[in-house]
Amino acid sequence: MSQEQAARNKEIFQRFHTVVNSGDAEAIDKTIQEYVAPDVVFHTPVPMDVPGLTAFRQVWPVLLRAFPDIHVRIEDLIAEGDKVVARNKVTGTHLGEYRGLPPTGRPVTYDEIFVFRFEGGRIAEAWGVVDVLGQLRQLGALPA
Repeated sequence: MSQEQAARNKEIFQRFHTVVNSGDAEAIDKTIQEYVAPDVVFHTPVPMDVPGLTAFRQVWPVLLRAFPDIHVRIEDLIAEGDKVVARNKVTGTHLGEYRGLPPTGRPVTYDEIFVFRFEGGRIAEAWGVVDVLGQLRQLGALPA
């Protein structure tokens, strides 16, 4: 895979990321359908028990309801071969139900790292490590 392809995948990811931060659930869903392969393999902890593209499409409405001001800031973005790696800092305010927790009004800040494998200009596979433990501690669901 060429450096040119890696740069193109990074650019696609950045366009995808910009829409994710828009807070517009409809635009996010449309963008997911455009940039994520229908048979995507999603190896990531999500707050629902559904596979692949369905998980991608359902996770953002859940997050937007729970954290209407959610913002994902890219700390590092690395592209090589068919993969793009993003190390992110996520912030938001817990204003809606999340993982069975009623709204607390508490701010949260947590880290995540995602690796996306691209195929034909679309995300074909994704791995993620999300600091759910830190997130739940900040929401008061677990002791500090």
